[in-house]
Amino acid sequence: MNNNKTENAPAAVTHDFFYVGGEYSGPAGKEVMSGQMYVEVLRPATVTRRYPLVLVHGTAQTATNWLKTPDGRPGWAYVFAGLGYEVYLIDQPARGRSPWHAQLDGELGVVPVAVVERYFTATAQGAWPQAKQHTQWPGTGHKGDPVFDAFYASQVPYVADSAKSQQLFQAAGAALMDKIGEAILVTHSQSGPYGWLLADVRPDLVKAVVAVEPQGPPVVNMSMQQALKGESPMDDSQKRRWGIADIALNYEPALRDDQQLAVVRSPASRADRLPGWLQLEPARQLINLQAVPMLIITGEASFHALYDHATAAYLQQAGVPVTHWHLEDFGITGNGHMLMLERNSREIAELLHRWIADI
Repeated sequence: MNNNKTENAPAAVTHDFFYVGGEYSGPAGKEVMSGQMYVEVLRPATVTRRYPLVLVHGTAQTATNWLKTPDGRPGWAYVFAGLGYEVYLIDQPARGRSPWHAQLDGELGVVPVAVVERYFTATAQGAWPQAKQHTQWPGTGHKGDPVFDAFYASQVPYVADSAKSQQLFQAAGAALMDKIGEAILVTHSQSGPYGWLLADVRPDLVKAVVAVEPQGPPVVNMSMQQALKGESPMDDSQKRRWGIADIALNYEPALRDDQQLAVVRSPASRADRLPGWLQLEPARQLINLQAVPMLIITGEASFHALYDHATAAYLQQAGVPVTHWHLEDFGITGNGHMLMLERNSREIAELLHRWIADI
């Protein structure tokens, strides 16, 4: 293992970067730019795929999430470039190389070591039924292991307010789509809602969304601790007003300022999955997403195996063309939440390519 060098990365790939979005604010003579987003580009010598990919990282991560695994293998950015895609990587606004302003962007959060170990890297003893199946993390998954330490070193502070981070990305993401044109989004975890939100404002440019274990479940944003114990929230009142996002989506009929979505509990189909939430029929439709194909992908051993089905069902009911793949159904087993970093990450990327290539 060499954590300073990417092993076997494709040679014929060029790199570039730019910034998009942002605006000047502040009193005259003291203006600053905020909301701009760093974008890195990987271009293979020969682009053979019609649509480029935009890879959007999750909580506490940056674009490095896609460049290299913590044990030194090429990341998904290089795998997809090797398959002929032009690849765009971003640092979410107010994170990493995208500047954060304390007065404008709000409080930052951090992820403690124990949380990363328990939910992402060493989950075999986790409280959810699927946890014991976790075998694919490349190392012990604990502090002091070189692979874990390389991964945890890449964690950075992030904007703690979900609504604020979604607003920042939707604006900068729209500017990116306006600049590069049609593309396919690949989101992960916290950035899952970004896919729905960006497609909602740029439905003609977002050609598809691949949501790798997207943030959920819909409607009631239960705590991770409750979800992992298989509990329902103590308070079942609606907490995520827009169902699958914390900021506005275009529903038909429209959701007025004085309205809440009418929702109903949907039972779990299996003992190792949680109940979900759906709209009461007739369900409002997500009209701007109805021509955007979407794929949700879930690892066998991840805590997302508890509830990603509920996100897929919510989107389907709202008229969105969504496919939900469980990796174990394709013979890909043992994966936790960080699919792009685990031992079989290339195999997973090549599986995604099979779906993306048909768009």
